[in-house]
Amino acid sequence: MLHRVGSPLGMGKRLAATLVALAALLSVVSVSADDVALPVPLQMALLVKVAGYDRNMAARAGDKVRVVILVKAGSEESTRVAATAAKALADEDTIAGLPHEQTTLSFAGATSLVQVCRARRVAIVYLATGFTDEDISALASALDGVDVLTASAVASAVPKGIVLGFDLVSGKPKLLVHLGQARKQNVKLGAEVLKLVKVYE
Repeated sequence: MLHRVGSPLGMGKRLAATLVALAALLSVVSVSADDVALPVPLQMALLVKVAGYDRNMAARAGDKVRVVILVKAGSEESTRVAATAAKALADEDTIAGLPHEQTTLSFAGATSLVQVCRARRVAIVYLATGFTDEDISALASALDGVDVLTASAVASAVPKGIVLGFDLVSGKPKLLVHLGQARKQNVKLGAEVLKLVKVYE
């Protein structure tokens, strides 16, 4: 069962309308980092939307959606992106119809993150910039079997094993989803959402 009111067709239309509205905003919002295709506040708006369409989000979150914003230690850019993400999320009333809180955490290795996710019942992990391919591969491997939605500020992280990413194609925002990793992390997005995204396996 979906955890949102309305038909699947209606949900798909609402997400599509959000993408169109965000495309209009791109003409007045500047990108904050060279490798961040879509401005971080718009990423957060899309992350909140997609989280609402994750059929397992309510069971994963329980009473509150707990978000970890992951920072690459020693990277000023990563710290800036994380701060922007935290501010944008703080402006959101709810995620998937639930109250939420966000915590910024310095990356101390994949194993440490898994422990945090399980101990704190983290529902969403958002990676800021600065993570290497090795970092991302280690995270994807470690999070296999962990019930969590991962997202990244950098689109190139999705093919390497992050569930959700954001890109800009022909001036329009595009969602990217690693469907294989989503299955491993118990993230279930319906066909009405998947038809609007670029899917990786």
